[in-house]
Amino acid sequence: MKESVIYQDVVQKETFKLISRQMKRRFGDIDASLVEQVRNLSAEQLEELGEDLLDFSEVADLVAWLEQQEQA
Repeated sequence: MKESVIYQDVVQKETFKLISRQMKRRFGDIDASLVEQVRNLSAEQLEELGEDLLDFSEVADLVAWLEQQEQA
């Protein structure tokens, strides 16, 4: 079941919702383009971001993390 497309889609959407709330709490409102970049991450990348977000102190940290994901 965990390998089904529908399951993965639900997990990804729910993980995005959580990360989105965490970003808003940490940074307040952030640029819509950054939110869209986060929305387009895979479920695995969202999980990594959830952990790494705990170490971010400013939006620039998020921007740098997203740039690293693009290069990977």
